[in-house]
Parts: sequence; structure tokens; C-alpha cells
Amino acid sequence: MVLTRYLVDDKNRKKAIVLSFRDYQHLIARIEELEDALDLDNALRTRTGFRDYSEIRKELKEQGRL
Repeated sequence: MVLTRYLVDDKNRKKAIVLSFRDYQHLIARIEELEDALDLDNALRTRTGFRDYSEIRKELKEQGRL
């Protein structure tokens, strides 16, 4: 069970949340995963000049570099 704790001001309005260190680490990890997904989406949307790995490998073999 997750216990949510808040810090409140003198009028009892929520101003902050208190997280366990474990919950904080989980939240940060999830944010990083979402950032990676956004970076991948952006790379796919703006890609130019990408070539298939097998095509590059074949070219390098032909050049004697692999």
C-alpha cells in the first residue's frame, strides 16, 4: 500500500509531496524511459540517409574493411 504524504501551508493547501526514496527512483527511471521514447520518435521522424545494416556490411566486405 502506498501512503501519499503532502506538505501543506498554513491554510492547509497542498504544496509538496513526500516520496520514499524507492518511489522517487522509480519515478525518475520512468521519466528517463519516456525521454528515450521521445528521442526515438524524433529520430524516426527526422531521419535522413539511414541505411540498412546488411547493406553497410556488404559494402564494407566488398571494400575489404570487414
